[in-house]
Amino acid sequence: MEEQRASGLTDSVVQFQNVGSRDGCEAPHKWSSNGGGKKIDVRNQIFCNRSLNMKNIIAVGFDMDYTLAQYKSETFESLAYEGTVRKLVYDLGYPRELLEWTFDWNYMVRGLVLDKKKGNILKMDRHKYVKVAYHGFKELSKQEKVDVYGTSLVRDSFDEPDYALIDTLFSLAEAYLFAQLVDFKDNNPDKIPKDVDYARMYKDVRSAVDMCHRDGTLKQMVAKNPNKYINEDATIVPLIKMIRDSGRSTFLVTNSLWDYTNIVMNFLCGGRTVHGPDTCNFDWLQYFDVVITGSAKPGFFHEESRANLFEVELKSGMLINTDNGTPMAQIGDPSPKIPLKSKDKACQVFQGGNVGHLHNLLSIESSSQVLYVGDHIYGDILRSKKVLGWRTMLVVPELEKEVEFLWELRNARKELILMRNERDSVEDMIHHLSWSLQFEDINEKDKQEMLSTVKDLVCKRDEVRLNLQEAQRESHKKFHNVWGQLMKTGYQSSRFAHQVERFACLYTSQVSNLRLYSPDKYYRPSEDFMSHEFHLLPL
Repeated sequence: MEEQRASGLTDSVVQFQNVGSRDGCEAPHKWSSNGGGKKIDVRNQIFCNRSLNMKNIIAVGFDMDYTLAQYKSETFESLAYEGTVRKLVYDLGYPRELLEWTFDWNYMVRGLVLDKKKGNILKMDRHKYVKVAYHGFKELSKQEKVDVYGTSLVRDSFDEPDYALIDTLFSLAEAYLFAQLVDFKDNNPDKIPKDVDYARMYKDVRSAVDMCHRDGTLKQMVAKNPNKYINEDATIVPLIKMIRDSGRSTFLVTNSLWDYTNIVMNFLCGGRTVHGPDTCNFDWLQYFDVVITGSAKPGFFHEESRANLFEVELKSGMLINTDNGTPMAQIGDPSPKIPLKSKDKACQVFQGGNVGHLHNLLSIESSSQVLYVGDHIYGDILRSKKVLGWRTMLVVPELEKEVEFLWELRNARKELILMRNERDSVEDMIHHLSWSLQFEDINEKDKQEMLSTVKDLVCKRDEVRLNLQEAQRESHKKFHNVWGQLMKTGYQSSRFAHQVERFACLYTSQVSNLRLYSPDKYYRPSEDFMSHEFHLLPL
């Protein structure tokens, strides 16, 4: 019912218009072929890595932070950065000069790897070859990259404990601060104790970040003025209503605790704030069958986890013991509450537990019947996919600009392919003539002519190489001045793109894009191509 178009940025997926609404909501929930066709902008498309028939899905779940709730990087990440710097100075004894530092929220991107020991920040391709590397804010030369990361006979895994993965938008501020500290230590060796190396500085940054979360500094500021830190999205409620109208259960699993979750979800679903004209209430719970807060993902996805499941008393936030989700009689009150058995009952809110508890609460028999939507490749997607076999959708907000630039640069990218082909062709001619000169019996006159031709070809090759390198660098900077295209490093997929491909069944720029497709859609991946097939396809 939806088919791919090849022309124009918005000439993408055709969708049947949705008409009618049984509850009078501003956004209708049903699709009808009588409504006519409607195209989905490529920036809002859902991309498919593995076939997924939504008719097989009986429950759709969501993460909250950076999935349902999209934070404003320029304000929220700056708030996190400033709080972390203050903790470094006042709690961990770092120089007060740090308080004068500022945060560039555009500098870092997802998919980077921090080398804790060497103080380097790396971007690598799917094969884990380092393509872009900085020591602090100083770019490493090609030879320096080879000397440090290109000589090992066994490829480094680039994982903990020696490396840190920047795989969530929450990590951008700490990565930027780590780069600043590396530069500061190199330029001011007397101001950082000798026993504090790069790895220790990263550990201190992480400790400072954890302190900010523990004392509630960040979340209190967000709670006071959600509109300053969270993007409003009027499509969240229609989306969840659409899913429920299609006969599916909905659930929320977040690492945030109940008090903060209630504030954020009130803002998203009702536009209320703590100090606004209306106080927070629990109306938003009508859109979910089960809500689990304080889930401690990714550990939550292991059924053998022995984490206890507590029910949350909504008004006080107090925790009530349960027996795997079933209410337990409290001392002095022999009458337990009625457990959740159908959608007619009110949503229950819990804290902790594991995925087994969730399956019981939703009466889920097979993990493949669940679609989970999150933003964290490791915390949300990898574990739920690899351990459970849940179907997964990754939210990648950066994708909107990525595909827009891809479209704008489509002609330039074709030119790059032609330039690479020309370079390869010239090199082949040089190799052929050089081989002939070395092994064939050639008279002196022909030999001199061939040598002259080789010389000319070498000059041409060097010119083409230089032009190609400059064109590639310009294309690289169009996406991001430092790190280039999110999903690419040179000609190869980036490590981040490789992870998206491996673990996300679907990926898209915003969770609300689900609303643009039928809830019964059969998502099918595009055709895979091997290298030999690309050479047979026309430009």
